[in-house]
Amino acid sequence: MINRTTLTKELPNWTIENNTLTQHFKFINFVMAFDFMTKIAIEAEALKHHPSWTNSYNKVSISLTTHDKEEITQLDIDLAKSIDWIYNTYFNNSK
Repeated sequence: MINRTTLTKELPNWTIENNTLTQHFKFINFVMAFDFMTKIAIEAEALKHHPSWTNSYNKVSISLTTHDKEEITQLDIDLAKSIDWIYNTYFNNSK
């Protein structure tokens, strides 16, 4: 089982709700939001672990959990870290 305190330190921008890591992102337009999702999709496919997400114009909400384990696992943490890296590398100044 993942230590919640450690998780909060490792992923400070993510919230933990019902055994799910969640984060909301906002961009200046739809194209940037979609570009962000495309970059995540490539990483998620490489990890063979896919997010639950929604997109509404310039907003993207992402939830991560390992459904067959019914909890947050290392796969979720790895994908969340990759998502943070993608956001910080390509989009952090686009709010």
